[in-house]
Amino acid sequence: MLKIGKISYWHVHAWDYTNQALEHPDTAMAAVWDENEERGRAAAEKLGVPYFANLEDMLANGGIDAVIVDAPTNRHEEVMLAAAAAGKHIFTEKVVAPTLKEVNAILKAIDENGVKLTVSLPRLNDGYTLAIRELLEKETLGQITQVRVRLSHNGALANWLPEHFYSLEQCAGGALIDLGCHPMYLTRLFLGELPSEVSAQFGYVTGREVEDNAVALLRGAGGAVGIVEAGFVNPHSPFSIEVHGTKGSLFYGTPESELLVRAGNDEAWKAVTIPVNRESAFHQWVSHIQNGTTADENIRLAKELTMLMEAAGRSVSEGRAVRLNELEG
Repeated sequence: MLKIGKISYWHVHAWDYTNQALEHPDTAMAAVWDENEERGRAAAEKLGVPYFANLEDMLANGGIDAVIVDAPTNRHEEVMLAAAAAGKHIFTEKVVAPTLKEVNAILKAIDENGVKLTVSLPRLNDGYTLAIRELLEKETLGQITQVRVRLSHNGALANWLPEHFYSLEQCAGGALIDLGCHPMYLTRLFLGELPSEVSAQFGYVTGREVEDNAVALLRGAGGAVGIVEAGFVNPHSPFSIEVHGTKGSLFYGTPESELLVRAGNDEAWKAVTIPVNRESAFHQWVSHIQNGTTADENIRLAKELTMLMEAAGRSVSEGRAVRLNELEG
C-alpha cells in the first residue's frame, strides 16, 4: 500500500486528487501539511490522519512514500525540492512551476533522488485527444497549418473560484496559467512539436490583478500557428478544438462533444468514434512507482507547458513576441 502525504489544499482540485487516492486500491492518505494551518487541520481531521505544521516533519516522520502537491504555484519549487530530497514520489497539479529555471531545478532533484514524478495534464488521457492523435499520426489532415483550442468558464463572473486564484504572487498569472494550461498543452501536442515563439494578450474584464481573459499565439514549424484561448468570464463557452491541415480539418466540441473530420475527397463531414479515456494521470503515476517506469511524455509536455506559459507572460509584460530560446534555464 502506497502511503501518501498531502502537500496543501490550496488548489481547487485538491480534494479531487485526494478522492482518487482514497478510491485507488493501492494507495491511502496518511498525512497532511498545509501552509494554512486551519485548512490543513480541517482536512486532516476529515481524513482521520495526522496534520503536520512543518513540512519537513511530515516528510521525515509522516510514514509516507509519496506526496500529492496542491500548494500555491509560487511554492511548487520549494515543496517539491524538499519532497524529492526526502525520497518521496511526487504527483503535482499543473503547472510544475512558473519558470523554466524552477522546473529544471525540480527535474534535476527528481533525477538525482530517483523518485517518480507525474503531472496532472488530464486532457491528454481523454478519448477525443486519443482519437485526434491517431488521425494526426495517420496524416489524415496532411501537414498541420493551424490548431485552435478554447476553454473558458464563468468563475470570475459568478465568483465561485477561491479569491486566492486571483493572486498574482501565488498563481503567477490568471486564466491562462490556470485554465489555459489545458488548451496550451493540447495545442502544442497537436502542432506536433514545440513552437518557437509566443505572443499573448491579456484582458481584465472583472478588474482583478490577474487576467481573466486571454489568448496566446504560438509560432509552429513550417508556417503552422497555434491559438490558445482561456477565460474566467464566459458562462456558455464550449470547450472546443480545431485542427486544420493541407488535406483537411477536424472539429470537436463546437458545441457538442462530437469529433467531425473532413479530408481529401470527402464530400461531407464524418463523425469519428471517440474511444474511452485511458487511465488517469494519478493511476499512471501509481503504476510508474510500482513498475519502476517513468512518465517521459507527461514530464516533457509539462516542462514545455511551463516554457510556453513563461513566454506568454513575458510577451504581455514586455509587449512583444518572446522566443522560447530566450528563457533562462
